[in-house]
Amino acid sequence: MDFAKNDGLIPTIVQDATRHDVLMLAYMNPAALEKTLATGYVTFYSRSRQKLWTKGETSGNRLKLVRLSKDCDADTLLAEVEMEGDQLACHEGTRTCFTRPCTKEDR
Repeated sequence: MDFAKNDGLIPTIVQDATRHDVLMLAYMNPAALEKTLATGYVTFYSRSRQKLWTKGETSGNRLKLVRLSKDCDADTLLAEVEMEGDQLACHEGTRTCFTRPCTKEDR
């Protein structure tokens, strides 16, 4: 993985492995990638808290890794997952983080 392109972070798209809807986007550093592969649960690097966090560690809405793929440039990951718990990926209590339409006023 080419962690150098984005200051040591890799954007990671999270997608439901069965329904194929995109759930969220977060970032991994090398330690988060290593922990994800070692545990089978998706772990990210929190830019705001400056530390690793495993999705669902407090809520129970964990992301069990089914498949991890890298893009052709090795600078982005796609994590296909099975959702556990209440199956809510967003911190706002929704299944996906992508619930708001984008309009021309958002420019």
